[in-house]
Amino acid sequence: MSIQVQKSFAAASEPSHEPTPGTLYLVATPIGNLEDMTYRAVRTLQECDIIAAEDTRQSRKLLNHFEITPRKLVSYHEHNKHNSGPELIRLIAEGQNLALISDAGLPAISDPGQELVQLAVEQGIAIVPIPGANAALSALIASGLSTNRFTFIGFLPRDHRGQADILQGARAAEGTLLLYESPHRIIKTLQAILEHVGNRRIVLARELTKRHEEWLRSSVEEALAWLEEHPPLGEYCIVLEGQPQEEAIAEANEWWQTLSIAEHVAHYEQTEQLSRKDAMKRAAKDRQLSKRDIYQVLLDE
Repeated sequence: MSIQVQKSFAAASEPSHEPTPGTLYLVATPIGNLEDMTYRAVRTLQECDIIAAEDTRQSRKLLNHFEITPRKLVSYHEHNKHNSGPELIRLIAEGQNLALISDAGLPAISDPGQELVQLAVEQGIAIVPIPGANAALSALIASGLSTNRFTFIGFLPRDHRGQADILQGARAAEGTLLLYESPHRIIKTLQAILEHVGNRRIVLARELTKRHEEWLRSSVEEALAWLEEHPPLGEYCIVLEGQPQEEAIAEANEWWQTLSIAEHVAHYEQTEQLSRKDAMKRAAKDRQLSKRDIYQVLLDE
């Protein structure tokens, strides 16, 4: 692995005939309330040679509101990133400054901006974040759940297997879990959470910073019941409690869950030097089975 150091300001150097590369600016935009736009974000968008936007139609509304006339506005999104990305990097390498914006919030969070950043890193291009609004962190700090540790999951995959893999992998996380979801899929996502993670405390933050901002603090089951009577509207941030300590202790005490009964008995025989009879007795106690049940399984194998 090589070390790459980026300086914020260029140091004096010998004159070169090579063009001085530009900079990639990652500019945060409001997640709803336009008053969340920063002075620095407006100035950066005014000064950059190129603005790359996820949806140029949506971005023009924002630019017009702040009376920003872009020198060049281009589209960069999930469906054209493989073609547009290298071209944008070429323009930056030739000396043009580029500002990347998403439809809302920080670019490169649950959008293709991360690929553009990776390309810039590979080419040694300077990358400057222009901080601002972020839906996930805004939901977290007002949720009432722990902010000491957290894991950002974003949008879950649409297929059941993908959802199961991610949620089961995150089940044992001590920190709070952060997800995004659309109103059309929020109920299915909560059902998947209930199935794979359990009925934990949850906060649903809807339409953050907008006129109809709403917070629901409940359990997963209660949230599902609420949504049956109040049809989902708007984009949701899901803030889900991490694994409760008592649940973690219970799972730690059930270390044998992935073992077969034969492996369970063999474990006690080998690690604690128990007799076959005593090892069967311990395994039966762990599994809340009778010793006779354990013996019968071993006979059948």
